[in-house]
Amino acid sequence: MTHSHNLMNDLAFLDEKRAPMTEQLLAWCGINSGSTNLDGLKRMHAALSDAFGGLGAEVETIPSRPLPVVTREGEIVEQPIGDMLRLVKRPQAPVRVLLTGHMDTVFPVDHPFQSETFLDSDTLNAPGAADMKGGLLVMLYALLTIEQSPLADQIGYEVLINADEEIGSQGSAHMLTEAASRAHFACVYEPALADGTLAGARKGSGNFAAIIKGKSAHAGREHHLGRNALVAAADFISGIDRLSGQREGLTVNVARVDGGGPNNVVPDLAVVRFNVRLEQPDDSDWLLSEANKLIADINGREGFSAKLEGGFTRPPKPMTPQLDAFFRALRAAGDELGIGVDWVPTGGCCDGNNIAAAGIPVIDTLGVRGAHIHSAQEFAKLDSLVERAKLSALLLLKIAAGELPNPGLFEKTEKN
Repeated sequence: MTHSHNLMNDLAFLDEKRAPMTEQLLAWCGINSGSTNLDGLKRMHAALSDAFGGLGAEVETIPSRPLPVVTREGEIVEQPIGDMLRLVKRPQAPVRVLLTGHMDTVFPVDHPFQSETFLDSDTLNAPGAADMKGGLLVMLYALLTIEQSPLADQIGYEVLINADEEIGSQGSAHMLTEAASRAHFACVYEPALADGTLAGARKGSGNFAAIIKGKSAHAGREHHLGRNALVAAADFISGIDRLSGQREGLTVNVARVDGGGPNNVVPDLAVVRFNVRLEQPDDSDWLLSEANKLIADINGREGFSAKLEGGFTRPPKPMTPQLDAFFRALRAAGDELGIGVDWVPTGGCCDGNNIAAAGIPVIDTLGVRGAHIHSAQEFAKLDSLVERAKLSALLLLKIAAGELPNPGLFEKTEKN
């Protein structure tokens, strides 16, 4: 489709929106929506439902699946997760895009970081300001801009906002995969770096817990009858740690050990928690094989038992030719706005990993410019609210107008 419509006229809708966007961001950051704060997530869900309701889309609340959690006692329990918010508009349009974000933050209700501070007139320090309540605002206002355009009928979208991204998205990953199957490409609104640089290729990630059981005994009278689970755990930790670097880009981080008790008791339980990052999808099988060898070694010891819980929840996101074409389309839109668009590979991961694994190209740092996420120093640059909304809106409008290729159809175009 070609046209004579001036897309910059559509973007004028955003020119006076910095003040209301800032006000909305402050209100959203004032709601504690830590991943485990179900009451706060309900309030955030309601606020988002109200704001996104202005798009005139079909709005739906979708329950998340519970999250299996290994307790400090080595038991597996199901942790409830906040509901997802889903919106659908024009699902039969020629251009179909999935837009996703998360309403949860890493800050629980008892965390000291609960209020906002203006570091300067353009820099807001607040929980979730960058990661990613600011990004949700960018998404919303980009879509509001689309709805004002004569090209709106050419763009169909599905919005999925989950409540468990910061804890791995295990309760919502199935919905991300389903939604990706209905879209040509996806936009995710994690924050860009403070200078605007985006994340390109991403490593994959897995979280695991090794549950190791021995036998308790009096440390003085019957030490020889005990089977020290912490000592076995130490052997496991040494072995699993040595796997770092045995595949290019693969790292293992032992993060926590639960277990032990009084000095005069041989400990009978240890839980070793660790994270794995990897660049190549096939390395997940290798890692699991090596970890299970370590588990088998402990199970082979008299009086001990061990098992491995968890798995890989974020597949690697490589820089494919299709994804590279998508980034270059975004760069073209940025050039028209005077916004430089660059990207670098990163060891971090997000829902973009899951969406890419479902088979569509995804750019997953289209949110605000910011920094120091996951810390009390988190900040968002307020001038990037309008800037990034314009960038997303122009990207989608140019694809709808045929001025940029649909990135989801890149491979088909290249073959024809």
